[in-house]
Amino acid sequence: MEISTIIGLILGVVAVLFGMVLKGAPIVSLLTPAAYVIILGGTAATLFIGFPMADLKKLPKLFKMIFIKQKLMEREDLIKYFMEWASITRREGLLALESKVDEIDDAFLRNGMRMIIDGNDQDFVRDVLMEDITATEERHRGGALIFSQAGMYAPSLGVLGAVVGLIAALSKMDNMGELAHAIGAAFIATLLGIFTGYVLWHPIANKLKRLSKKEVELRLMMVEGLLSIQSGVSTIAISQKLSVFLTPSERALMNDKEAGSGEQKD
Repeated sequence: MEISTIIGLILGVVAVLFGMVLKGAPIVSLLTPAAYVIILGGTAATLFIGFPMADLKKLPKLFKMIFIKQKLMEREDLIKYFMEWASITRREGLLALESKVDEIDDAFLRNGMRMIIDGNDQDFVRDVLMEDITATEERHRGGALIFSQAGMYAPSLGVLGAVVGLIAALSKMDNMGELAHAIGAAFIATLLGIFTGYVLWHPIANKLKRLSKKEVELRLMMVEGLLSIQSGVSTIAISQKLSVFLTPSERALMNDKEAGSGEQKD
């Protein structure tokens, strides 16, 4: 479970409700069905108009991505794997890695490993893997764009909802009590539009972009590791090369672990 998404949703709802209480606004005023129809229905309509059905069918998967923790190989573990594979390659050759291919869970890494074992040209391997990464980025960009568009349209639809509510309120000019209630209900649509746009849709788009960036960085790291193995570099060299993908704290932690393991061997 992606706990940050849950925390964000809870904080967003609590902040609005608690703010309404502090301002003296009745929470029951949120129970305005027309506002939800205009905002949610209108936002859905803009997405159906703006995106092909093939893209919208991915929405359940996109929602799943923000609630389920991303399962990616740890970068420190990946470096260890590449160091092991580099050692095997230098001792026994690339064909010795065939026994390791089926042990690799990541499809991208497994495909790249098969290509270098098959003896493909290094430029060819790089081109194929980079094209795969580019295609992945494009798919991820399309998913994030759906939520970015929803976040852009929802606040505007909130204004539309307020206008509709005010038009309805004008029919109650003869009763000031009903008029005040109708005006208050009219602005619930604006509240919902701004809330869904800036607390839900835009942040979801941002999270999808961050998840995509993290996956792409890991795949770029895999490409460099595979090409380094194909070139026959040493385990130390491959560790130094791939360590640039780690943050300074991760790099320091890995170095401490390596130093500790070295002391134990001594």
